[in-house]
Amino acid sequence: MTIQVFGHKSPDTDSTGSPIAWAWYLSEIKGTPAKPVLLGEPNTEAAFVLKHWDLPKPEIIAGVEAGAPVVIVDTNNPAELPEGINKADILAIIDHHKLVGGLETNGPIEITVRPLACTATILHDLMGDDLARAPRGIKGAMLSCILSDTLEFRSPTTTAHDRAVAEKLGADLGVDLNALATAMFEAKSDVSGFSDAALLRMDSKEYTVAGKELRISVLETTAPKLILDRKASLMASMIDVAKEDGADQVLLFVIDILNEEATLLVPNALVKEMAEKSFGATVTGDTVVLPGIMSRKKQIIPSLSL
Repeated sequence: MTIQVFGHKSPDTDSTGSPIAWAWYLSEIKGTPAKPVLLGEPNTEAAFVLKHWDLPKPEIIAGVEAGAPVVIVDTNNPAELPEGINKADILAIIDHHKLVGGLETNGPIEITVRPLACTATILHDLMGDDLARAPRGIKGAMLSCILSDTLEFRSPTTTAHDRAVAEKLGADLGVDLNALATAMFEAKSDVSGFSDAALLRMDSKEYTVAGKELRISVLETTAPKLILDRKASLMASMIDVAKEDGADQVLLFVIDILNEEATLLVPNALVKEMAEKSFGATVTGDTVVLPGIMSRKKQIIPSLSL
């Protein structure tokens, strides 16, 4: 059977590009039939990357069959994967997030989890010299993943190795990294065609903090005003999204890429208390600016408390 390679349910650039790159590697280098698939519609930045590098959009699947061979990249969290994932034949996990637990496998598997900013950086290392055989689109997708996850090296998750790999790929491709990143971030910032509920789920992960089930969403943008102008309707939509998704609360952080800060929407007393205890902030209205906060993985999640 053909191996399905996929990331998490809200496909950003890394969860779109990394499955494409690893499926190429398995099929063309290892001789093992594999194909990339997505668990949802790619976000606007990921869609731009596919078009820019002339890559076909992978098939979107609703679930996986029992016994189907799969490789999971860019997550190890069952909440971000299809129902029944533990009945699939998980062959490998390649990720750069903390271990969550809950995945079960049929036997021992290959697991690669490294403290890097991007899954594509890990794939670069695993492919080694074989990456030289990759088509331009595969290398371009991997470069785009790194620029996205590091916010063009602004994110505190960025390591020297992430940057070195991106610069190496950029030189190989003859790409101006700043120009590519700017175009990607502009595409990511165009949210005019999305409903409030879609925005709240666009780049979102589920976590439990102090007994509260939270949907923690981030929107990275070079035009935060376009999102903050919708704050009233976004906060109203949080109620329905939380109810539909079985969460106690939705937290939305609007990440201003250029000014390197986050604005947290504060719809109620629970979020106000969490903002003040977690970040030492003083909340006086329905938003609070958090200077220097750029990363959900490294800065937001570890800080959250009640």
